[in-house]
Amino acid sequence: MNPPLLPVQKRFPWIVYWLVLFVIGLFALAPIGSVMTCAWIANSHNCKLDEGSVHPCIINGKDYGQLLYTLGVLGWLMLVTIPGGLIAFVVWLIVLILHRASWQKRMTAGVPPPIPPPAATA
Repeated sequence: MNPPLLPVQKRFPWIVYWLVLFVIGLFALAPIGSVMTCAWIANSHNCKLDEGSVHPCIINGKDYGQLLYTLGVLGWLMLVTIPGGLIAFVVWLIVLILHRASWQKRMTAGVPPPIPPPAATA
């Protein structure tokens, strides 16, 4: 006789939550990365850089002044992305807490997580 099959206890999907948190962080900090990259390029090639106007920056015979200016001014987007990232983090945290609590309640009650319906074959 075969032994009775015990339900497999499914693990909590932490990886999904960590990936979403990583994307929220990238979104919130992207303008800071733009400014840091712009400043690093300008400093390493002795170029003048400010938000007031475009200054020529010759790198390998090509002028990158307009691109560096644009990257530098994109830093102002952090006025939107950092508060947006903070709001997204709070929502993420609330969803995580609610999902973890309901998952914990199901596991302690001995009820396995719902099984998705089988995929329809064509």
